[in-house]
Amino acid sequence: MVSRNPLGNLFGRSPIGPIQEHMQIATEAAEHLPELIQAAADNNWDRAREIHKAIKAAEKEADKLKRSVRRHLPKSLFLPVPRSDLLALVAIQDQVANTAKDFASIFMGRDMRFPDKMFPAVLELTATSVACCQHALRAIQELDELLEVGFTGREVKRVEVMLKELDKLERSTDKQQFALRRKLFRLENELPPVDVMFYYRATALLGTLADSAESVGDRLQILLAK
Repeated sequence: MVSRNPLGNLFGRSPIGPIQEHMQIATEAAEHLPELIQAAADNNWDRAREIHKAIKAAEKEADKLKRSVRRHLPKSLFLPVPRSDLLALVAIQDQVANTAKDFASIFMGRDMRFPDKMFPAVLELTATSVACCQHALRAIQELDELLEVGFTGREVKRVEVMLKELDKLERSTDKQQFALRRKLFRLENELPPVDVMFYYRATALLGTLADSAESVGDRLQILLAK
């Protein structure tokens, strides 16, 4: 005879694991970007195409998880935070995967290689933006603990420290992006105008990636305040 757990049936599937998994996959999409940029710089386009494929696959998987969370998130009163807040959190997390895919699509659509004078600054900005995503992920990985303690106590303070570090990292990307734009501005006369336009667009997307990660932290901060 199959054992049945009445409490399990009552509460249904916990939404927290899928939400954390969704952010994990979104972050993995972002983590491919430094290697993609380096592969193009090395003229290793076979490798670049493999990485692009992995980014698209991660974004697709994130979309599937987002839809699953929307379908299965309980509507009962047993959630310690409003259901709408968790759905909003997943939507914001999804922007991380979407932005990574958008960058990769523009990058590969033009066989983009950043000029040598820009390349170190681009890698630095990319690394810091990815670090923002990783910090946001670490905070989201504490969500189940936060729910267990009712968003009170030491766990809240620990997550708040994480979110402050995330904010600090995002501010670093603002400075890096500004410096990169100034560098590109000085190179404009040496580069094809259409290429310049897409360099600006690509670097803006790297900044958007960090902004999206910070938005995840901001949404979590709102949950902590309730």
